[in-house]
Amino acid sequence: MQGTPARRRRRTSLRPALALTAAAAAAMLTTGLLSWPGTQRAAAAPAAFVHPGVTVSRAQLDFARSKVLAGAQPWKAAYDQMMASQYASLGRTPKPRAVVECGPYSDPNYGCTDEREDAIAAYTDALAWYISRDERYARKAIELMDAWSATLTDHTNSNAPLQTAWAGASWAKAAELIKYTYTGTWANEGRFATLLRNVYLPKVINGSNSNGNWELTMTEAAVGISVFLEDKASYDSAMARFRTRTAAYVYLSSDGDLPKTVPSQNLNTRDKIVSYWQGQSTFVTGLTQETCRDFVHTGYGISAISHVAETSRIQGQDLYGTDVGERLRQALGFQSKYELGATVPSWLCGGSVKRGLGPVTEVGYNALHNRLGIAMTNTQTLTERNRPAGTNNLFVAWETLTDGDNPN
Repeated sequence: MQGTPARRRRRTSLRPALALTAAAAAAMLTTGLLSWPGTQRAAAAPAAFVHPGVTVSRAQLDFARSKVLAGAQPWKAAYDQMMASQYASLGRTPKPRAVVECGPYSDPNYGCTDEREDAIAAYTDALAWYISRDERYARKAIELMDAWSATLTDHTNSNAPLQTAWAGASWAKAAELIKYTYTGTWANEGRFATLLRNVYLPKVINGSNSNGNWELTMTEAAVGISVFLEDKASYDSAMARFRTRTAAYVYLSSDGDLPKTVPSQNLNTRDKIVSYWQGQSTFVTGLTQETCRDFVHTGYGISAISHVAETSRIQGQDLYGTDVGERLRQALGFQSKYELGATVPSWLCGGSVKRGLGPVTEVGYNALHNRLGIAMTNTQTLTERNRPAGTNNLFVAWETLTDGDNPN
């Protein structure tokens, strides 16, 4: 099945943005005045979805492929890392279950790890197919997706929404690449689409009142699935929820004395907000709702924000030019500073943070620094130090390969 090529964006159209000073670009991001050339500000679904268009575009993939084939760094090292991982093994045997049951921190773990890892493997194989053109990897991705679409009926227990989101985000990316780039046959594509529509989407589309990384990750999965299914109503719903939750997850001084909140959570007093923000009572630009919990969960939230913003960009809509872009920039910079070892002041998390941000900076750094030309010193240092960025074994995978210094 031959996919429809995505429209390529001319690199020269980004020149005006790159000419901005960092201060001017940041100011324009804050006020929402900076927009991508040729994009639209509407939050609604596009008139026609772009494919492949979940987190990575055909132009981005072609750029990465050209670099790998030329042996250029850091892309070649990132590709080699991916291909040496367990997720690229052609000997992988799928482990589907009819019901995946996941409790807190995946305890009990009945299929939780198996599902997440099979989903990451399917996406890994899809990338391996695109870069190498070795059809064995496309067929392996299809084998994994077919096994789960023939078996899975539900996710249960307390972590079901998050588990569904983690796996769903990776499945959507894998399915998108195979459907729209593989020229061979995927006979059970319709069955997999039904799985996404009936088993995954209902669990993630209505969001969560838990910690922000839950809802942001659920939104990422909902957006990706909606693009694959070309479901405009679900896309609109997920995007609206994303905008509200992003504003409530990353604080900007322009928000006022207190962070924004999600109305359904009824955080109507300062004490409730402080408690929800892990006891943090001093709010500064770039702080996230989970910074004082730990950087691991904060990284999940930041990653999801960047993935939805990137998918929106590919679909022809501007989110980097709104407060979403500024919140992402500030969250990356703030967390990167302390991840790199800066002394934690006493007013921040009681003077101590739990580091471990993970491989989550490439997408946002590429969009805001490489495309918009905004200085991001700490984020740049951390991104380059961590290359090649691999996977966190949950849903983030191989973003130095797909997004590292990628102008497309």
